[in-house]
Amino acid sequence: ILKCDFYLFLFINLGYLKLSHLSHGIEVKVMNKDKLCLYANLTLSFSVTYEVADNKNKMVSFDLPASASSNDSKCDNTSSILKLSFPDGHSWSVNFSLKDKSYQAENITFVYNLNDSKVFPGSSSNETVTVTTKPDITDVGVNTCYSCKSEDTLIASPLANMTLSDVLIQAFILNGTKITTCSADKPVTPTPTPTHVTNATTVVPATNATTAVPPTTPTPTLPTPTVGNYSFKHDVNSTACLLANFGLRIGFTQNKEVNFDPPTEVSGSCGVDSSELILMSNGINVSLSFYNDTKKFRLHAVNVTLNTSSGIDYPGANLSLWEAAVGSSYMCNKEQNFTITDLLSIYTFSLHVQPFGVKNGLYSTAHDCSLDDPSILIPIIVGAALAGLILIVVIAYVIGRRKTHVGYQTL
Repeated sequence: ILKCDFYLFLFINLGYLKLSHLSHGIEVKVMNKDKLCLYANLTLSFSVTYEVADNKNKMVSFDLPASASSNDSKCDNTSSILKLSFPDGHSWSVNFSLKDKSYQAENITFVYNLNDSKVFPGSSSNETVTVTTKPDITDVGVNTCYSCKSEDTLIASPLANMTLSDVLIQAFILNGTKITTCSADKPVTPTPTPTHVTNATTVVPATNATTAVPPTTPTPTLPTPTVGNYSFKHDVNSTACLLANFGLRIGFTQNKEVNFDPPTEVSGSCGVDSSELILMSNGINVSLSFYNDTKKFRLHAVNVTLNTSSGIDYPGANLSLWEAAVGSSYMCNKEQNFTITDLLSIYTFSLHVQPFGVKNGLYSTAHDCSLDDPSILIPIIVGAALAGLILIVVIAYVIGRRKTHVGYQTL
């Protein structure tokens, strides 16, 4: 790990703002009244999926170019912003805030211009897209340099992500400095092999080990999505005709997943044969269509739309999910995973839904999914035990027959 205090000592004596392009990344020094107030050294790359002709999608990956400028970066006593701008309307920035004796990164903002044909060849859109995400840089002590050599991929939207590595940042510089490391870089002791990790790239084997086992960077996992409670009614004077509550995660092409935050806008429709729930949140629209065949209802179609100028759709229809008798509700507390199309998957958590026959705005008796029903385990266990017993009897019979046959030959 680079010694942050050594660099800061050199930079304070330089006395000016400068952006250096090193072989291992980008280096930024931000001055405030001839005093160094923010230092950053990092490697950064991007991955963006965008729409081309014939409603097809294309993904491009690119690194932060050497032409990036940090002129818009600034810092004061309570806030700092690291901003890297590069040609044709693209930029990347991190906002930091200082409270008491620690600071944190509030958000990362990535702005990319789809009209840039060099980066996005064949793009059918000319819009400039802004996406944000929150990095895991929190509670960093003042006069402390945050270090993280491990790669960290941040999913800012279903279509855009960014990868950071070899990060060294100090957002507020007052008196001296020390280093704090990210959790991915901290020493761990893997089992059962008796080795210990000194940093993200070096493994020291135990005395009885013959080879060093390189550590693997853990794949970032999303937290369980927040459960939203939704209802739809025809007008303000009527009771709800559709009820739903669930946590939702959406999986897109290119192995990207995002948690769908409870929306600020809910709409839909209720009918005799069909009902629809429409949810809108953070640039993602989700439509769930239900069908009633007079005896049972089911989730018939799912449509996810990304709010871009080209309005990218991920439709899926002719489904038969969440089936229950009309007049009852469907419930599944366990996580469920449904592949809607090759480009779209949904994951539900703590699901409860009733799209038809809602009375007095309350759920009717619930039909539990098989994952929640413990009684289904009984026939599975009994069946497995019987199968094992039959297998043992057959093996014993075959062995017995073979021994008897050998005995007859001896006589």
